[in-house]
Amino acid sequence: MLIPKRNINIEKIAESGQCFRMTKNSDGSYGLIHNGRYLRILTRDDKDAYEFICDKKTYEDVWRRYFDMDTDYGIIEDMADPEDDYLRNAIEYGRGIRILRQDAWEMLISFIISQRKSIPAIRTSIEKICRLCGTRIEGEKEELYAFPTPQQIDALTEEELLTCSVGYRGKYIKAAAQAVVSKEIELEKINECDDMSLKDNLLRIYGVGEKVAGCIMLFGYHRLDAFPVDVWIKRAMDEQYPNGFPHHKYRGCSGIMQQYIFFYIRHTYGRV
Repeated sequence: MLIPKRNINIEKIAESGQCFRMTKNSDGSYGLIHNGRYLRILTRDDKDAYEFICDKKTYEDVWRRYFDMDTDYGIIEDMADPEDDYLRNAIEYGRGIRILRQDAWEMLISFIISQRKSIPAIRTSIEKICRLCGTRIEGEKEELYAFPTPQQIDALTEEELLTCSVGYRGKYIKAAAQAVVSKEIELEKINECDDMSLKDNLLRIYGVGEKVAGCIMLFGYHRLDAFPVDVWIKRAMDEQYPNGFPHHKYRGCSGIMQQYIFFYIRHTYGRV
């Protein structure tokens, strides 16, 4: 499947801090694991497109939705206040980023791990957990593993989790798995809630604070008004929006604007 580059930029998405299982291969292609499936993506400069190595049905059934291909990001970008030079520069710099429709369970554990960790370190920890207890993906020459189920992580001891370089987050990961397995928290059911109630439910989970809850909402539930504030976004707010970000101008897409700002300021000051 050929996907025109005008709609998407895989390189930027991979570095946007929302997905930790999309990696660049030695040959320049990208590999992505989602819900037990592996997708290889080639850059086809001769056709100004990306080539998704999958059949049309798999693209339509899985990857079209995953990459949010039915949303016109051009319309959202055009909403930027013409007098807000910072946001317009951020959009221009980050054009091609899309908010992926990822699995809420994977996002819960991924962003618990993300606390006070660099993106490379987060990826390393997640890969270790996947190899420790995830299910091997069949049909691939490489040794690839799906993200573990709640039951697979719950079966681990906290000591086993510590071998995955998660540090103090081990107890949070274990508690989250137990909460999901016991149905103390039902990740699918809470998707029926409005944004405020969804956030309240997520904050009930041990180890989930405001920033992590916002990331889970944005990347795991596609709640596009979620606006997670990490150290980079806080810096941007302090420097560019001392009176607060004008969320009222971007109802329904504040989270997309957050991603452009995050990508822009992180690259402006240097990657971590």
